[in-house]
Amino acid sequence: MSGGDWMVGFLPAALVALMLVGGWAPSAALAGELEMGRVGPVVPFYATPTQADLCGTPVPLDRQDVWERFDREFTIVVYSHAQVYLWLKRLERYGPWMQQQLKQSGLPQDLLYLAVAESDLQHMARSPANAAGIWQFIPGTGSRYGLKTGSQMDERYDFDKATQGALQYLSDLHRMFQNWPLAIAAYNCGENRVKQELAIQGVSDYYSLDLPNETERYVPRILAIKTVLANPERYGYYLPKDAGYPMHDLDRVQASLPGPMPMSRVADACTMTLSDFRVKNPAYLQNEVPAGEHIFRVPKGSGERVSRSLRQLAAECRTVGFVTEAPEVGKAAAPAAVKVASKAASKANPKAAPKARVHKVEKGDTLSKIGRLYEVSVAELKHWNNLKSETVKPGQVLKVSSH
Repeated sequence: MSGGDWMVGFLPAALVALMLVGGWAPSAALAGELEMGRVGPVVPFYATPTQADLCGTPVPLDRQDVWERFDREFTIVVYSHAQVYLWLKRLERYGPWMQQQLKQSGLPQDLLYLAVAESDLQHMARSPANAAGIWQFIPGTGSRYGLKTGSQMDERYDFDKATQGALQYLSDLHRMFQNWPLAIAAYNCGENRVKQELAIQGVSDYYSLDLPNETERYVPRILAIKTVLANPERYGYYLPKDAGYPMHDLDRVQASLPGPMPMSRVADACTMTLSDFRVKNPAYLQNEVPAGEHIFRVPKGSGERVSRSLRQLAAECRTVGFVTEAPEVGKAAAPAAVKVASKAASKANPKAAPKARVHKVEKGDTLSKIGRLYEVSVAELKHWNNLKSETVKPGQVLKVSSH
């Protein structure tokens, strides 16, 4: 069948689908032209709703200015086909758990769409303003709600902790403003900015406030996302069963690490590949898991076994120094763990204990390389020399022994 024949045969079926699913119907004349193949396909028109609510609060769409703000966002969203389908797929993974958390917190289910607007439900999302994670916390606000940020870990990427922090923040904002549109606006531009503008402008509702352009678009965009995702088939979207992304069915295991460990060793103890461990535990930014208390997400049903493995790894860490840097090009990789010589071992075999007590850093030296030379760990070298990072400079003199 030629391309033209295919198009003529296809168009009636496509039109029927649009009429049934999208509620769109061409004029009689246009339908005839389409049937004859004289014009190309027509993009269906979806009317912007004239009534809506967000978090149980009616939106004043009878005001022309408000309706036009909403119309802009709705038009952008409803025709963003690829993005809408990605949202629908990600909602299959994250939506049920987030809805459960909202219910337990006594918060409106519509706040799920705030997370969609913030990050497209991508847990590793990061903005130019340094907002991060699925709820897009900036460092200061994240810290206020218990999310630690640093070079090794950033809990804004921790799905569980970030969600709890965001829900508490939203609850606090609603308590502050007694109004969901204002609370949502404050989530975007900050509560202090909203308070200041309310006082200066002498108005009491979000839709009458003069706010930064991003914030003026923020609430209508969330409303537009809700309108389409809450009733996708009405707007021509149909996600077949099992086409979405499956939920991460996981156990959560608590572990206490006495020292830093290579992430590859921790992942192995968690019965996961390094890649999968990073995906399920995205708060860890480096190849090393720092010392301290941790909750790891591990495959469902493996919790008890993983807990035992992690206890064994922690016990090993008390007597073993872990090398976490990659080997230099052209040199053999160091073993994952290098045993630290004990006093008893030194007495039994004096040659096993390095004679040197200090090392002068030369060009090309790294802590990992120096540690392998003297059979000590990077963590020990940092401790003995009060180093906050693993950077060393030529000419620097380092202790390579506790003596």
